[in-house]
Amino acid sequence: MQQGEIELQGFRPDHIEGAVALSRQENWPHRPQDWQMALQLSSGAVALDDRGRVTGTILVTPYGGDCAMINMVIVDRNARGKGLGRRLMEQAFALAGDRPLRLVATSDGMPLYEKLGFVPSGTILQHQGQVAALETPDGVEAAGTRDLPEIKALDRDAYGADREALIGVLAERGEFAVIRRDRAINAYAVIRPFGRGEVIGPVIAGSAADAKVLISYFAASRPGAFLRVDTDSRTGLAGWLTEIGLAHVGGGVAMDRPARNGPEQARPKLYALANQALG
Repeated sequence: MQQGEIELQGFRPDHIEGAVALSRQENWPHRPQDWQMALQLSSGAVALDDRGRVTGTILVTPYGGDCAMINMVIVDRNARGKGLGRRLMEQAFALAGDRPLRLVATSDGMPLYEKLGFVPSGTILQHQGQVAALETPDGVEAAGTRDLPEIKALDRDAYGADREALIGVLAERGEFAVIRRDRAINAYAVIRPFGRGEVIGPVIAGSAADAKVLISYFAASRPGAFLRVDTDSRTGLAGWLTEIGLAHVGGGVAMDRPARNGPEQARPKLYALANQALG
């Protein structure tokens, strides 16, 4: 490789240290463990400079054959303006095959994504902080391994894609809670370590009221802990999240390629994302 040349390679576990350095450059909270989880679920590419340093990253997380999330798209500030972002996206397209694509865009990334055919489909709001003291709500129970098949089915109905692998990894790393009615699981939520503390999500429920109960269940068990919730602006949770101590600190724009034109399903619904990278 000649001096100044950038080479693309498949993303391997030994690239994580360099990827963490890039995400810190962007003030993202991702720990090595968070990158490891994303890579466990994904394939991807890294850009390496002529000294072997990671100067760009991208991951593609497939959800069965239904769709794929493009995530962890970062280009080193010193390598921008040279077409590297487009090269990484082309690698992602190849890895995704013919799956429909989804991502959550930063303001810096949106112009490129729009040129590549992505269209906005929603606004994602990131809320985080230390929750005010909450009472543990009734009607929620911890879930176990025996509940995973039903949780996976509920998630598939809400998300419109098979996220069985994601649910399996979340079961290894986090805690599940469910709301049951007539012996059936009507809603579920997960909490797991992430970034500066813990993230609550996904949250799948039939109503905003049930989503709030699930979030409250975890928040009440962790007084003073640093928590994060990523939610779509259309869920109606943003004001309530702020009231309980989780301030709105940013977010991004959900984008699809191609656009999803089908009618929005009434129930169940995705009230909180696993995080912005994983949807």
